[in-house]
Amino acid sequence: MKPAHHNHLLSDIGVLFVMVVLSVIGAIIGIQLITTLGVTPMTSIIGALVAMLLARLPWQAFQHFRLLETQNLAQTVISSATFGAANSLLAPIALPYVMGLPHLIMPMFCGVAVAMLLDAYLLYRLFDTKIFPATGTWPPGIAAAEAIKAGDRGGMQARLLLIGVGLGVVGSILKIPMAAFGTAFIGNIWALTMFGAGLLIQAYSLPLTGVDLNTHYIPHGVMVGAGLVALIQVVLIICRKTSGAAATHNQPDSDVRVALGLGALGYVLIAALLALATGLYSEMSLIILAAFVLYAAFAAFVHELIVGIAAMHSGWFPAFAVALITLIIGILLGFPPLALCVLTGFTAATGPAFADMGFDLKTGFILRGYGEDMPLELLGRRTQLIAAMLAFVIAIIVVYLFHASYFQQALIPPVARVFAKTIEAGLQPGIAIALLTWAIPGAIVQFCGGPKRQLGVLLATGLLINSAAAGWAVLLGITLRLLILRRWGEKGQDQMDIVAAGFIAGDALYSFFSSMLSSARK
Repeated sequence: MKPAHHNHLLSDIGVLFVMVVLSVIGAIIGIQLITTLGVTPMTSIIGALVAMLLARLPWQAFQHFRLLETQNLAQTVISSATFGAANSLLAPIALPYVMGLPHLIMPMFCGVAVAMLLDAYLLYRLFDTKIFPATGTWPPGIAAAEAIKAGDRGGMQARLLLIGVGLGVVGSILKIPMAAFGTAFIGNIWALTMFGAGLLIQAYSLPLTGVDLNTHYIPHGVMVGAGLVALIQVVLIICRKTSGAAATHNQPDSDVRVALGLGALGYVLIAALLALATGLYSEMSLIILAAFVLYAAFAAFVHELIVGIAAMHSGWFPAFAVALITLIIGILLGFPPLALCVLTGFTAATGPAFADMGFDLKTGFILRGYGEDMPLELLGRRTQLIAAMLAFVIAIIVVYLFHASYFQQALIPPVARVFAKTIEAGLQPGIAIALLTWAIPGAIVQFCGGPKRQLGVLLATGLLINSAAAGWAVLLGITLRLLILRRWGEKGQDQMDIVAAGFIAGDALYSFFSSMLSSARK
């Protein structure tokens, strides 16, 4: 069934009602799981499944759910609400509560809410550009699209997807990270090889060599170096003159520059308002305050780009880990604890909505025919943006209504306690030297790989995650992929795309339901 050719889906009262309900459910799922288990599951597959089930009801009110566009909107709103409520809202405002600064909660809440909305809007503006191409991997987006397409078409594709989903669930039950395994079949081989290498180095460095990478701030330093080079590469790409938009990139370079300028200005304004609303002006001189505002805006902006790049290539976005790096640098710069609290909450809020919006737009891009009908593609993106913004607003309302009761029950996202302990620990000897030392190899790897492969950022992403199983799954997946390509070529790749999407979807489904059961037991 072809996508809808109109933009009135959200004006249908039945569709709008379901979108609101899914947004509320997504927000509740997000805050429940991040406070009880410390994780935020991929819920986009759940939204797609709900839409597919509604499409099969024989009532006129649900006829719109037979359209792929409506199913795309369903997965967009539930995933936006989940990540928005948990990662962009609740976790940042939990930090001042843990630090014994409850008067900062509402100013912080207002600031991160605006930052989240700007975050998602910027990805919308940057999607299908040289920085974040629509042809990028965005693995969860592919998984959601293939699930929706298979449910609509049936036949061999549906069977392949169901096989993949089944294997994904079984593998997850056996503690095999099937999402990582599936991503290896569809992502950039070079980038994912570095990602897998980083995962294995992190996992085996301590048992084999006795060196704890985190204690020596090695992953953090590598990410600092790789992130700075990645930022320079982005700037060079934008400044590079072209004869027009490339065939695979719909957005002209001028629009990209405008979007980045808007983002930079927006983050400066949000940082300044946060500094004013939280009373930072009473603790710092005017010069130091101005430096803090500029650093906070810069950190949020870079955090967003790094998280987006990692998410596009690997499907993982180390938002909290990168926020910890900006916190450590803030400590080295000598900002007081109150300023560090504001800084960390602000930067942590940027990135998750950005990455999740990329996943959702990738799903829509596939369902709408890979951009062959560009007016339809642009219309679909705008509709998705409106749906996502609706979900974010609902997430804001849900978190506002329920955050106090969660905090009073000591239901706090674990990452907030990590941030608080880091701030309390303050400046420790050797951190600056470690960051600068390990920033050098991170910068070199990123420079050698170039902006398309993002080797340094993906290596650092792997180093920030402790999962040997994921590392082996990625490298095994890449090995099998190369063997299949050698034997069957592009035909084999087409089949791998569908089965791999099933692996990711099966892993997401199992993770979601097992997380819900674990949360219910608690």
